[in-house]
Amino acid sequence: MLIALILAAAIALCNGLSSAQLAASHPVSGGTYEYGYHYLSPPFGFTAGWMFLVAKSASAATAALGSVAYLYQWLGLEDSSGRWQVMAALGLLAVLTGVVLLGIRRSTQVNLGILLVTFTSLLLFVGIGHLQQRGGSPWLATSQPLSLKHLLQATALLFVAYAGYARIAVLAEEVKTPRQTIPRAIVLTIVIALLLYLSVAWVVLGSHHSGNLTTAASLAVVASRFGVPWLPPLMALGAIAALVGILLNLLLGLSRVVLAMARRRDLPPTLAQIPPQGKQPVAAILAVSGGIALLILLGNVQTTWSFSAFSVLIYYAITNLAALQLQEPQFPRWLAVAGLIGCLGLAFWVEVQVWVSGCGLLLLGLAWHYWMRRAKAL
Repeated sequence: MLIALILAAAIALCNGLSSAQLAASHPVSGGTYEYGYHYLSPPFGFTAGWMFLVAKSASAATAALGSVAYLYQWLGLEDSSGRWQVMAALGLLAVLTGVVLLGIRRSTQVNLGILLVTFTSLLLFVGIGHLQQRGGSPWLATSQPLSLKHLLQATALLFVAYAGYARIAVLAEEVKTPRQTIPRAIVLTIVIALLLYLSVAWVVLGSHHSGNLTTAASLAVVASRFGVPWLPPLMALGAIAALVGILLNLLLGLSRVVLAMARRRDLPPTLAQIPPQGKQPVAAILAVSGGIALLILLGNVQTTWSFSAFSVLIYYAITNLAALQLQEPQFPRWLAVAGLIGCLGLAFWVEVQVWVSGCGLLLLGLAWHYWMRRAKAL
């Protein structure tokens, strides 16, 4: 896990720098969806947008299921079948969908409040966890040799944890000296995230030597063994706040991507409709919510996370491919080549059924795109 975190960060850094130079050269909203259209071809642009929708919808489903799992852990409830947690996650999705439909956006202060609660809980977890370990090392947690298969699979899954850096690149139009500012911000973000992830992973592995953490509320389970009564509830509160915030942000962001793709007729044009007396893309919001609900019904955080990993790796493979088309690249081309090889190589190390289903969804999307472009040409 520790090695996979470092490898995932290295690939994320290559992808982030490719995104940064693309944003500086072509400063428009839409990310790789627009870069694919501009530097490659319409099918590549559509594939990027389609994979982005699948990846972030899976992330939203993971956030919904994870937040409910932490809530159950906090309240001391049990649900061996997981059925009631799925129903609760669907209820949370319905509530947040209603909030988005009303046009209520969270302010910067609320975002900072969520970040403060999350960081505080994680830093306390790390600090208390290191004291509890009393010199223990996660390297002693297993006597089994390192498996290349498991290392690559872990790297693919953990890559998702760094995927948020792309939001920095899309701000190119609003940043002074984007060619300098955006790369620095991306590097700083990935380094801080890596240090935080390594610290948390070190405590988790050092505190849980023999068993597997199969619950979505893993950190709360580990914290409950530290003998500090107030720490597990704080971990649950921090996780719930962060995950609910992620879900709400993804509902807002995904609906706007659907709106943009529908306006270009990469998705059904009805999804681009906005009511005459409103500003919210109601059809797009409901479509996104419905897609997330279907993924929630899978009821398994590992499955939804794996879907997100496969899709986002394909998305960033296209980012690197687009960066290779730049005539005057800002960074050495080998970074984009490394990112491209890393993304395509890791994408197929998730569970077989996941990447097979992901490829099926990709082919379905491309068939739709081909049919729509042919219909427009007639």
